[in-house]
Amino acid sequence: MTFTQQDVVRIVEILAEAARVEVMPRFKALADGDVRHKSSIFDPVTAADEAAEHMISAALRSSFPGALIVGEEATSADPSLLDRLADAPLAFVVDPIDGTRNFVAGLPLFGVMAAAIVRGEIVAGVIHDPVCQDSAHALKGGGAWLSRAGRPAKRLHVAAPQPLERMEGIVGTHFLPEPLRSTVLNNLPRLGSATWLRCSAHEYRMAAAGFCHVLFFNRLMPWDHAPGWLLHQEAGGYSAHFDGEGYKPAHTVGGLICAPDRTSWELVRDGLLGD
Repeated sequence: MTFTQQDVVRIVEILAEAARVEVMPRFKALADGDVRHKSSIFDPVTAADEAAEHMISAALRSSFPGALIVGEEATSADPSLLDRLADAPLAFVVDPIDGTRNFVAGLPLFGVMAAAIVRGEIVAGVIHDPVCQDSAHALKGGGAWLSRAGRPAKRLHVAAPQPLERMEGIVGTHFLPEPLRSTVLNNLPRLGSATWLRCSAHEYRMAAAGFCHVLFFNRLMPWDHAPGWLLHQEAGGYSAHFDGEGYKPAHTVGGLICAPDRTSWELVRDGLLGD
């Protein structure tokens, strides 16, 4: 299947509409019983997540008949959906609210994400910001862009390479096993600065727009990473698993480092993972 820029525009429309109808009316207005937890207290799901995913999935099925829809909440109920992702002629991974913990806390730092995947290859990615009402999006081979109604689209570019001690990083260590977690935490001062936003949607947007140099992740659920990974690639960045292998949306382990180029990636890998 050939995915087009018009198809990307349709995904943008679908995510923006779900954000307008199902997400933002519930922001700072969650009722008792609207929040529950899945695997742990660090893994909440809200009525907004479920309603938005339902709306997005229905719209994607209508616009792209026959596509496999792999939503975060649907996969929580049916993990076998992940097994079909690598071979599907066309699939979409959907994160109805990335940064749910921020959403629950009333912090305006969350996003709605989706990626199109053709036989295991990511061909399009969209990250919509419901608060600012703009969308970062990428089509494979077509660059990365930021668009908002009434304004010209802006091309996104990763930051220029810097020495390790001048790199700004977004580093998630909470899913790292020991002793690797302690190693990375001990090595963080080698970066110029390090933070974590609890929202991969905005973390990828920052890196693709050149506002930080490094993204460092461990757990790799496809709805969290496929849209942003393509955005970062199309903005000129380089990424790979900790062992140097290229990322695929079917990979859920192996870690991921994103950097401006391969040399920067090697500096980060050796600096954070080395003794």
